[in-house]
Amino acid sequence: MRVLIDTHAFLWWDLDDARLSERAAELMADGSNDVVVSAGSIWEVAIKATKGRLDLPADLERYVSDRVRRYRWSVLPIDGRHAVRAATLPRIHDDPFDRILVAQAQLESIAIVTTDAAITRYDVETIW
Repeated sequence: MRVLIDTHAFLWWDLDDARLSERAAELMADGSNDVVVSAGSIWEVAIKATKGRLDLPADLERYVSDRVRRYRWSVLPIDGRHAVRAATLPRIHDDPFDRILVAQAQLESIAIVTTDAAITRYDVETIW
């Protein structure tokens, strides 16, 4: 199964946070699944870290790439189709990072691992 993980799922997995659901943890741990991290989530982590709103256990320059490699995940780049879809989505969610995840999930036909209730209101499969 191919899944796109929301930023909080990425962080909660890495930090062994109890808020990560059992189902999400099982999917992310199963090596037969293709776990995908959006470039948008990487950007969100970087912005929060540089603004002092997120303390990372490692240097920002290496943090995400080290985790992606360690957990054998892949990065989903943002392309023009994703950007246009994100801009034209209904205004259910105003967070641009979450809107790009929804756009990517729709266009790539993959489920999003998220606890975000607003995302569940879009036409995407969510897992939690």
